[in-house]
Amino acid sequence: MLYQLYEAQRSLMEPFADFAQAASKLFGAGTGFSQMPMAQRVSAGYDLLYRLGKDYVKPEFEIKTVKVEDNDVVIQEIVELDKPFCELRRFKRFTDDTHTLSILKSQPVVLIVAPLSGHYATLLRDTVRTMLQDHKVYITDWKNARMVPLSEGEFRLDDYINYVQDFIRHLQSEYGHCHVMSVCQPTVPVLAAVSLMASRGEQLPLSLTMMGGPIDARKSPTAVNNLAMNKSFEWFENNVIHRVPHGFPGEGRRVYPGFLQHTGFVAMNPDRHAKSHYDYFKDLIKGDDASAEAHRKFYDEYNAVLDMDADYYLDTIRTVFQKFELVHGTWDVRSPEGAIERVRPQDIRTSALLTIEGELDDISGSGQTEAAHDLCTGVKADSRKHIEVKGAGHYGIFSGRRWRDLVYPQVKEFITAHDQPQKHRSARASASSEDSIRAGSRPAARKSSTATPRKKVAAARR
Repeated sequence: MLYQLYEAQRSLMEPFADFAQAASKLFGAGTGFSQMPMAQRVSAGYDLLYRLGKDYVKPEFEIKTVKVEDNDVVIQEIVELDKPFCELRRFKRFTDDTHTLSILKSQPVVLIVAPLSGHYATLLRDTVRTMLQDHKVYITDWKNARMVPLSEGEFRLDDYINYVQDFIRHLQSEYGHCHVMSVCQPTVPVLAAVSLMASRGEQLPLSLTMMGGPIDARKSPTAVNNLAMNKSFEWFENNVIHRVPHGFPGEGRRVYPGFLQHTGFVAMNPDRHAKSHYDYFKDLIKGDDASAEAHRKFYDEYNAVLDMDADYYLDTIRTVFQKFELVHGTWDVRSPEGAIERVRPQDIRTSALLTIEGELDDISGSGQTEAAHDLCTGVKADSRKHIEVKGAGHYGIFSGRRWRDLVYPQVKEFITAHDQPQKHRSARASASSEDSIRAGSRPAARKSSTATPRKKVAAARR
């Protein structure tokens, strides 16, 4: 019922938001009403009202070009794989400069696993844009669960893990190898996915970069951790799970609604958000267009939220934040074929491991991500590294100035140091249409020489 009430309220507010937007323009600069007393304040007030009442849709990545050695490289987004709950999105690069082309072809392949924790993958826009300078980049673009029909079945944490494995195998079949970067929530399922592949004897990613995630949520628990740990499993099931109302493709699906998640985000720092909106109002009055636009961009992203499938969300609460099954070594995962497999991070031996934490992270506390080193005992000491970013909060380790100036150079160096030499790379990589001078048909992907029977089954499914 709560979801239905929210949708009714949103529908009711929509014409008022449209009116506020029109009124803001009516009293704005360049109109006859702009000369009236207090016109600028009236326009600013209506603009703020519009932004507080409008519906925020999924943002675009809007990465059109990147600089590679001072040359502009054109970016084209392509959906490489389309699964019911996620798209594997590729940022294909184009150039007509032969020297730049040769550089692009030699760069490592990186799969960025974005969080499925309320916001869209576009939250990692700055991460992607920066990585594209020196890497071939793919990202998991998770879908809004209310847009997924019930006929597609349920989505659990096990399914998330199986998706990640399929994406890794796909990139390995395309290029012969890949690196994986996980940001926040996916550090846990990514570590599980690679652990299971290691236990089966499959080819592993060359490196794992894990940033600000709850590998061991018992360490330095934050307000987010405390909520998950102090409330019973039944409390979450009874209080935050609702069914998608009529009018959406996923009608009837049990979800953790995005609007409830957004309420929780705001409740963590209500004073900060109130001040931010008041500053925006003042910037509009002063005519500070740059600051006002920065506010719009941030909240266009921050206010755009998605519903999570209830089974996935509840599995995460129970497995990661209440039973701590990963660190206790008691986590069993069901494969697509129905087999139950134990997650054993100690079986990982050939993937290098980089963990990154922010000194002031209020979502994943100090030591939670670094705990991956205690679990991955099979990784050699010279293939490990941990970074603590001084003065950085949660978002600062993957977005903004600290990410670009302090974190990224070390990530780039680590990936480069653990990338296979050119002579060992797949012939498929050099023949790939990725980073081609002009678009063309993509050659059929060849299977990795290390493919297991399980990988062949996955390839057949694709």
